[in-house]
Amino acid sequence: MQPIQLVNTHESPRWQNQLANAITSTEELLKLLGLDHLLDTAILQPDFRLCVPRPYVTKMQPGDASDPLLKQVLPGLEEAAGDGVLDPVGDLNAMTTPGLLHKYQGRVLLVTTGACAIHCRYCFRRHFPYSEANPGKQAWQQALDYIKQHRDVHEVILSGGDPLVMDNAKLRDLLQQLEGIPHVTWLRIHTRLPVVLPARIDDELLELLQRSRFTTSMIIHANHANELGADEIRVLSRLANAGIRLLNQSVLLKGVNDNSDALIDLSQRLYEAGVLPYYLHLLDPVQGAMHFDVPDNRAVQIIDTLRERLPGFLVPRLVREEPGKGSKTAIFAI
Repeated sequence: MQPIQLVNTHESPRWQNQLANAITSTEELLKLLGLDHLLDTAILQPDFRLCVPRPYVTKMQPGDASDPLLKQVLPGLEEAAGDGVLDPVGDLNAMTTPGLLHKYQGRVLLVTTGACAIHCRYCFRRHFPYSEANPGKQAWQQALDYIKQHRDVHEVILSGGDPLVMDNAKLRDLLQQLEGIPHVTWLRIHTRLPVVLPARIDDELLELLQRSRFTTSMIIHANHANELGADEIRVLSRLANAGIRLLNQSVLLKGVNDNSDALIDLSQRLYEAGVLPYYLHLLDPVQGAMHFDVPDNRAVQIIDTLRERLPGFLVPRLVREEPGKGSKTAIFAI
């Protein structure tokens, strides 16, 4: 079967157009990939809706029901199982003002938006009450006031949703307000857009980040080497050349990357793009995603193999996030 032809990222003048034209229909996605026969085992109208940018779909293998990128976004009947919880990492208990989470000493996380460019089926915030808990621009002041009052906070983490779904004007406005808080010196941006919508990393964004007074790191989210093609490596290299410290966090997912070869390929591809592996997360036990769960003993076997075959700086830390803990829990053995 020939590779499918979708929107060319270089023909679209604005990343917003690509975002607006993302695929939101299970039926359309499967037909594009020549996988109509999967319609009987997919959810056509999922509660957590399907959303996947067309450039990301071009990296999937047509006709392959086991494609590791497809499995991350396709809503399957397994999601109907009732196991798992709605708030697996204790976000709601850690919220101090709308959208501001203070879990760990010295840093806070701001849920900047509920919007994402892609809806990953294993998302730990798939049930997050964004309408009530998202500060939005009009409520940022409450979060900013909290940060000002807590002088031990030195790092602000922008999360979501995905903070880079905000346009450059909104992002600039938020950064300028944060820069007015003297004791905040580090900025961290958690985003999947360099991987799923590389056109978002435009000249204006690069200039905005370069001119910021913050020491800035960007945590991207790639789970498989197939997500990192020429466009993605190009924009990641541009970010690295702009002085942004790049780290990657992955989620260990059954049927996607739960083998050492896949994770070794990912670490090597990341390194080519100037990105260091950071965390390999065990699945957060969110309702609707438990079919992705990998047993702890299998996870430890995989990470042990990575330690044998990769230099230490390319081996991510295997971790689990547990509600109420003061840090991620590192997993070394079972």
